[in-house]
Amino acid sequence: MSRVTVRVNGIAHAHDVEPRLLLVHYLRDVLGLTGTHVGCDTSQCGACTVLLDGQAVKSCTLFAVQADGTDILTIEGLARDGQLHPIQEGFWEEHGLQCGYCTPGMILAAYYLLQENPNPSEDEIRRGIQGNLCRCTGYHNIVKAIQYAARKMASGAAAPAH
Repeated sequence: MSRVTVRVNGIAHAHDVEPRLLLVHYLRDVLGLTGTHVGCDTSQCGACTVLLDGQAVKSCTLFAVQADGTDILTIEGLARDGQLHPIQEGFWEEHGLQCGYCTPGMILAAYYLLQENPNPSEDEIRRGIQGNLCRCTGYHNIVKAIQYAARKMASGAAAPAH
């Protein structure tokens, strides 16, 4: 067993875990944060995307012990005080999801993109989410959702930075 100490969505956690436990399974099975989805287990789909010290990562590619000492943001950490984050709101308003399986990872990839580039072009959005697969939407409304969020965040109507 190995000790893992992390901050997830602003809350400190410490657990003894098997060294081979994947971060996605730590988040889901140990912490009960099931918004991070297990898709392909091969880093192809992006359904498991989280932010690790501010960087978008696929949590199925990391062991929980590799995250020791880090700050992790999951989909559960975006909404504040019952208010959707502008990216979540954008996905709702612009119909950026259908089945919803890719949505948490897609939203966190978009969050990372907008932190790096607050006013991306359509092409930059498409490049920014290219590591996240969606089988339902054709991406058009996902792009519109991210554009919606960028506009809202630029207007100052965004939730506080996480």
